[in-house]
Amino acid sequence: MSHGRRFCSIGDAVAETFVKTAGYGDNLPGEAAALRWLAEAEPAGGIRVVRVLSVTEDELVEERVATGAPSAAAARRIGAALARTHAAGGRWYGCAPDGWSGSPWCGRAKTPYVAREEAPASWGAFFAEHRLMNYVRALVDRGDFGPSELAIFDRVASRLAAGEFDVPQPQLVRDAGVFCARLHGDLWAGNVLWDADLASPTGGVLIDPMVYGGHAETDLAMLALFGYPFLEEVLRGYDEASPLADGWRERVGLHQLAPLLLHCVLFGSWYLDETVVMARRYA
Repeated sequence: MSHGRRFCSIGDAVAETFVKTAGYGDNLPGEAAALRWLAEAEPAGGIRVVRVLSVTEDELVEERVATGAPSAAAARRIGAALARTHAAGGRWYGCAPDGWSGSPWCGRAKTPYVAREEAPASWGAFFAEHRLMNYVRALVDRGDFGPSELAIFDRVASRLAAGEFDVPQPQLVRDAGVFCARLHGDLWAGNVLWDADLASPTGGVLIDPMVYGGHAETDLAMLALFGYPFLEEVLRGYDEASPLADGWRERVGLHQLAPLLLHCVLFGSWYLDETVVMARRYA
């Protein structure tokens, strides 16, 4: 996917835009649907989402976001706003966003969406099969994991499927009466921009999602995986707005297994050892 700048007229103003051009495996209309799905939470205080100006199979045109410096106050607002986005909910674990069409996966890495009739009723069963073992099997087939690594992940998956790690969603998700949380899905530091508007009620702006219905703790674990400025303030703001289930810090590594395995698929040996070490904690 290539990126570029462009200027376009919006009313009487001329605005700079950000343009993505499709590469192999990109689904730009799908990405636009994902952004719009996340933006549905904004009226209820959800975090701001980059605006889609136009989209075709070959090109996605977005507003260009003016970014600012990190601060503790903005981080707390980001946390609280993210909690409200999660509370917009998903229809089932692994669901695609409304308006999705085309490929049955989110992102170039082909993380699978799950059809309603195939969706597990519990988070643990979903996470085991559709966010861990689908990658593990690919790594075994490729020769990156052998029998000993497969045995470790089989144990983790068995514990997940048995419900040992199933815990309630954060309070706002439960209060909303939705089936599961509405996730960004690729919430690393580069995809949560700091808003240049210091008075921004949500503190930040989301870009580049891989959305699906899941457990809210997964997004927070992803944000922690590679580090984020004032992360503890983000988590404090989130927990104040939507209290997390007891023991959530002990589950961070479990949720991080999904993006770590994805990175193993994409980048191989760079992440294999780290991922196996993390998995042993939950086997």
